[in-house]
Amino acid sequence: MGSFTFVTGGCRSGKSSHAQELAESLASDNRLYVATLQPLDTEMEKRVTDHQAQRDDSWYTIEEPIDIVQVIEKEQDRAGVILVDCITLWVTNLFMTEQSEGDILKRVEAFADASAASNVPIVTVSNEVGMGIVPDNALSRQFRDIQGAANQRIAAMAHKVVFTVSGIPMVMKGA
Repeated sequence: MGSFTFVTGGCRSGKSSHAQELAESLASDNRLYVATLQPLDTEMEKRVTDHQAQRDDSWYTIEEPIDIVQVIEKEQDRAGVILVDCITLWVTNLFMTEQSEGDILKRVEAFADASAASNVPIVTVSNEVGMGIVPDNALSRQFRDIQGAANQRIAAMAHKVVFTVSGIPMVMKGA
């Protein structure tokens, strides 16, 4: 059985870099990067290009904005490690398809279960969105609440939880 590590933190806290370094320490080849981002503008396209440039030929990428559980189930026998980046964008994708909070959280629980039971190490990244100001509109507050609930469910199932602040990873759960 693999390990399941959840890396969270604020925007630009160093969580993606830490998650990639961790994944690279867990497998030397056949590293799978599951990208949940849908690059809908030039700024996001640049972020994709920047992230791609940070990975060498030992990585292969699957872009999947919705059904990441299916990717894990299909690829766990091929991949040496799976890095899912990021849960926040995945939850956004689900939210934007007008799925209910209950349906989104069922998908999150299925993801957490599949990751915890995987026979390959899984590393996943998410933003900690509830540490700032209270959003000024109902839609943003609803998203914040769903994302917070998603992070809690994933952290509960993860074997290890790492919180990053200013580029410093701090282990919150697990060794």
